[in-house]
Amino acid sequence: MFGYVTANMKELTKPQQLRYNAVYCGICRQIRVRASQTARLGLRYDMAFLALLLMSLYEPEETSGDRACMLHPFAKRAWVDNAYIQYAADMNVALAYYNAVDDITDEGRLSAKIMAGVFGKTLPEIESRFPRQCSAIRNCIRELDALEKTGCSNPDQTAGCFGRLMGELLIYREDMWSPTLRQMGDALGRFIYLTDAAVDFRKDRKHGSYNPFLAMGMEENWQAWEDYLVLAMARCTRHFEALPLVQDKDILDAILYSGIWMEFRRNMPRQQAGQEETP
Repeated sequence: MFGYVTANMKELTKPQQLRYNAVYCGICRQIRVRASQTARLGLRYDMAFLALLLMSLYEPEETSGDRACMLHPFAKRAWVDNAYIQYAADMNVALAYYNAVDDITDEGRLSAKIMAGVFGKTLPEIESRFPRQCSAIRNCIRELDALEKTGCSNPDQTAGCFGRLMGELLIYREDMWSPTLRQMGDALGRFIYLTDAAVDFRKDRKHGSYNPFLAMGMEENWQAWEDYLVLAMARCTRHFEALPLVQDKDILDAILYSGIWMEFRRNMPRQQAGQEETP
């Protein structure tokens, strides 16, 4: 369900691209340090957005460096590190674990069981550090799974469930910014869930899988779906702009005002042209 909150690299300058990639590499590096080499396979660019948002809000001191790694062995890549990079690494592992557990429940796939074992090794440590966030992930995924199994025909219910999950993830600690971050995360989570539903519509219809738009009896309608997403993202960016963000604001703008739409519209022409999905 993740993978939509990414930057439009064409709108970033070369230094901004390097900064964005350094944050991503920093998270990847911390997943290796805090979990394992294999756990890095679950990394998503969405976590770079999470780290950049919190770094821009709180402006922590950073350490940095560059090195080659197993995934990029022939050239050194820059990385940065701070408390929010480490937080994003922990949240990535927790999300990947509970997603794998959900896949086991739904499909019983061997690959999901293997990945749950990979991500689950350090989960107790992550839960002890961030009990509120891990509880939100666990409870919201469980609730979402129950709603989908009953064929919930109200997309606001299912999207709202994922919104609550994201609302808690955006809050590193409870403080004066928590209400704004929580509302921003709620709207972003709804956007992610509904984007995923639109992109997977044909595939879900073909395989008889749950999809909120199918459950409500809706036909394929990309314009209507985009209208839903515009409302969700308008709420998200309204709260985003209420935060005192300066550092890396241009990168964050390239994600929320362009990158997320790039991912959505990248799928739209393929669907509208009636081309078959990749199996």
